[in-house]
Amino acid sequence: MLNTLAAQQACLKRAIVGSARPAVESDTAGLLCAAEGREPLLRIYQQAYVGRLIAALRDNFGVLPQVLGDEAFDALALAYIRAHPSAQPSIRWFGHRLPDFMAERGDLVPHPALTDLARMEWALRSAFDAADREPIDVQALAGVTADAWPSLVFDAVPSVQLLELGWNVAPVWRALQDRADEPVADLPEPQPLAHSLLVWRVGFDVRWRSVEPLPARLLHAALQRQNFGTLCALAEEGIGEAQAALHAASALRGWLADGLFSGWRMSMDDA
Repeated sequence: MLNTLAAQQACLKRAIVGSARPAVESDTAGLLCAAEGREPLLRIYQQAYVGRLIAALRDNFGVLPQVLGDEAFDALALAYIRAHPSAQPSIRWFGHRLPDFMAERGDLVPHPALTDLARMEWALRSAFDAADREPIDVQALAGVTADAWPSLVFDAVPSVQLLELGWNVAPVWRALQDRADEPVADLPEPQPLAHSLLVWRVGFDVRWRSVEPLPARLLHAALQRQNFGTLCALAEEGIGEAQAALHAASALRGWLADGLFSGWRMSMDDA
């Protein structure tokens, strides 16, 4: 029985977001009756809710709708909404599972490169909204003794992400960035290219670049809080013992110059 305002509101919410069962929908229909022969008023709210979620996906993935086109993107968005209803208080974070959903639904994605494009877009948006944290520079390590270096682990700033992509989607992203109102024409054809893409933010500036295989392995390990000794061991596997420590140190210097890390500490294993 919907005998309280709170119960009526809860029932209406469940019906609008599409999770209500038939019995609940029947009760809710009594709250929003329509004139005889007309569509139930509840349907209007349900359609508006779905439309707002589709609009949120368009905003969160600005380039992807341009590539897919309106009809194909709406079909993808509707399927995603049905599979993964919004559970976030803010629609800014609605769509975080869309790239994985696209990878599973090839029937809705005409080219596999579009999944990587979605991954790149979500990473860029996430980096922009990530929490602020002051990065350290190389001078922060000036007092570290030589015997302590192997035990150092580093804390990344929240915006840092390292993506593993299989397609070169950056040219497509560049071509369509800030062209939402222009027709799509002469897009570069995505080419297969297994690579790592680094995304991070400095101030309000979101940055990204491709990373070569060995530096990517080292950075991945550092982001997993592997200690500097492990980074040297990984470098040794790639280029040999003679240059391993120098290579790892050079990579670290570059990361610090880019502002990727906010602090350092001794690893627990060596404490």
